[in-house]
Amino acid sequence: MIFTLAHLSDIHLGPLPRGAVWRDFALKRIVGGASWRFRRQHLHSPAIAECLRADIMAARPDHIALTGDFVNLAAPAEFPRAAAWLKAFAAPADLSFVPGNHDAYVPVYWERGLKALEPWMKGDMTVANPVNSPLLATPFPYVRLRRNVALIGLTTAVPQSLRKAGGTLGAGQLAALAAVLGQLRERGYYRVIMIHHPPLPGQNSPRKALTDASALSEILVSEGAELVLHGHNHRAMHSTVESRHGPVAVVGVPSASMVDDGTHEAAAWYAYAIERRDGRWHTTVAVRRWNSALGAFVDGASFQL
Repeated sequence: MIFTLAHLSDIHLGPLPRGAVWRDFALKRIVGGASWRFRRQHLHSPAIAECLRADIMAARPDHIALTGDFVNLAAPAEFPRAAAWLKAFAAPADLSFVPGNHDAYVPVYWERGLKALEPWMKGDMTVANPVNSPLLATPFPYVRLRRNVALIGLTTAVPQSLRKAGGTLGAGQLAALAAVLGQLRERGYYRVIMIHHPPLPGQNSPRKALTDASALSEILVSEGAELVLHGHNHRAMHSTVESRHGPVAVVGVPSASMVDDGTHEAAAWYAYAIERRDGRWHTTVAVRRWNSALGAFVDGASFQL
């Protein structure tokens, strides 16, 4: 039986709530607010994000993976609105979310921030020694088991200094991931890792990179996985890691709200069809890309992993 999985990322849900920049003062929010006003609001369209949501809902996938940067400045007023957007999209059991750097743009305590999105970040498998923090009190990594597919959520959302947009997993989360990948491999699951930042060394500039990408890469080589989904770079990316247990596909998607301006990659989401056949996993990927002339998402390229 085929399992279908939709992947989207980097919604950057707009517009900014009134007073979001000034109500909870932080210098980085002031700078980010200016960037939004003069540049980013012209690139990230709420209308395109709505069309993308409707397109995925019409496709009726078995599950949906959203890999971070849902909001913009981590202003407390952004999170209830993001939760309402998700409620209209999919039930918590049918959509898995992991946060990105914009979801932790500045320190915001759990109760005023990411707690609003907790139902979409809760696992249903016990993970040994998970980690949490005052900003993200639900444990990571989390694992959700859906038929013969295991979805593993990681967080790289750590508040950064003024000019940085990177992320960090940390030793505790990495150790827990290594253990759970081995357990799930032995149980025969197709393992999907969800992470915001590109997971491999050299996939980003130091300012925007995952600080422990080398350590994560070593775990992928040692323990394997079938698929790693990420966002962050706002463009299509596809790499392969050769692990001890076979190839690991690493795939990133463009922003879910990006305009089609001829300069940036237009908004897109990817549809995965996962099947166990003749004792092997087979994965087909179909791209759905925004077409501004038609005002709709249309079929793009498809490829096999």
